Amino acid sequence: MAGPRFGYLLTAMVTPFDADGAVSFDVARDLAQYLVAQGNDALVVGGSTGEGSSLSDAEKLDLFAAVAEAVTVPVVAGTSSSDTARSVALTSRTAATGVAGVLVTTPAYARPSQHGIAAHFGAVASSTTLPVMLYDIPVRTGRKVAPATTIDVVRRHPNVVALKDASADLVGAAAVKAELGEGLDLYSGDDALLLAFLAVGAVGLVSVAAHWAAPEFAALIRAVHAGDWPSARRLNARLAPSCSFETSDMYPNPLPSKAAMRALGFSVGQCRLPLGPGDELLDQSALDVVSALAASRG
Repeated sequence: MAGPRFGYLLTAMVTPFDADGAVSFDVARDLAQYLVAQGNDALVVGGSTGEGSSLSDAEKLDLFAAVAEAVTVPVVAGTSSSDTARSVALTSRTAATGVAGVLVTTPAYARPSQHGIAAHFGAVASSTTLPVMLYDIPVRTGRKVAPATTIDVVRRHPNVVALKDASADLVGAAAVKAELGEGLDLYSGDDALLLAFLAVGAVGLVSVAAHWAAPEFAALIRAVHAGDWPSARRLNARLAPSCSFETSDMYPNPLPSKAAMRALGFSVGQCRLPLGPGDELLDQSALDVVSALAASRG
């Protein structure tokens, strides 16, 4: 059996900004190459961790092209917004950037019905021949995608091939996977729930903390697929501090990820408003987390 189209471990990459707040494409290329070297099978660009809601469409297209040119692994482009028409227009232009697929998120703020969610997903999927990964993250969008909605969209649109599930609904994820089987690659969208999602049929993870912990996440996924649950549980415990650090009420994602990348020497800058900049306490915490994980590797 062939592996999943986008691989087992993907990092949802931060978008580097310079001191003036402009996208730093050179740093983005360097960071993308580093993430691949650390063990990522693919990258998501312009998603929520990449501050996609704060990027213009022109910035997104240039960023997609820059990262796709810099690496040989698949790049999945975050192309959807709360505006279906805008999402369709951007997605239809994305194939020309060289990316391997698109990430389509539930429309935020509008709080559509399940019918509206399905129609949004369908409109975006129909606007491209690229493979599509759906993204269910109710904490950001205000709506949970019902399992029946996911199943219907996948069956109606053959290019919808994957789901990033950050809903924490393991029962629903298991039901979707049981119904669709190998017709859908299920990914945990929550680092802390990776082990549980793998247990119900997920192939892997779309991660935040894999910015600095890719070797451990990749090893955990390999261990589960090999049936080595004791090793997987040990790795899960080792990753717990990183999972706790990656977001909080005081420092929501991607503030911690940018701080961790700064601790590792990447000039990713600060976040744009409304997230805004981090502070010295966050930077020290980031240094502590990445240093402790590195030390645990021996």
